[in-house]
Amino acid sequence: MYTINVNDSNKHKSDLKLKGNDFEGVLNEALVKGSFIKINPHQYHLLHNDQSYNVDVMKLNAVEKTMVLKINSVKYTIELKDKYDELLHSLGMDNVASAKINQIKAPMPGMVLNILVHEGNEVKKGDVLLVLEAMKMENMLKSPTDGIIKKIAVQKGNAVEKNQLLIQF
Repeated sequence: MYTINVNDSNKHKSDLKLKGNDFEGVLNEALVKGSFIKINPHQYHLLHNDQSYNVDVMKLNAVEKTMVLKINSVKYTIELKDKYDELLHSLGMDNVASAKINQIKAPMPGMVLNILVHEGNEVKKGDVLLVLEAMKMENMLKSPTDGIIKKIAVQKGNAVEKNQLLIQF
């Protein structure tokens, strides 16, 4: 299931499946069905409800899940969000990629099971920094950026609250 934001205003819910050049599924609780032909890597021809659409992919950013499409000469800015993006948004962590990160806070209350780094360690984006147990699940908190650990504000076995400082870069 995706949330599709069109031109920063229209939000749509979509669950579409692709089978070769055909698609079908649900868009805003309505059944949709159609097909497409790839003309070149940036151009498609789409058929939906007996209507023909020329689709040009003008910009594509896979990391940010955004694109600019020109459909029958009209430009649309599209942003896709999946269930994981929605979860990050609900935890207040949806803008971590756009901001300079210099600290990690607890995303939820829990207990620190293990700390895998020490002050002064150099870490790379994606390195596991610590393990937090919450709701009987182990959550590995990873580094959102490259950096050097300046301060570890908790110890193994500490109970932590949501938004409590854990590590500073």
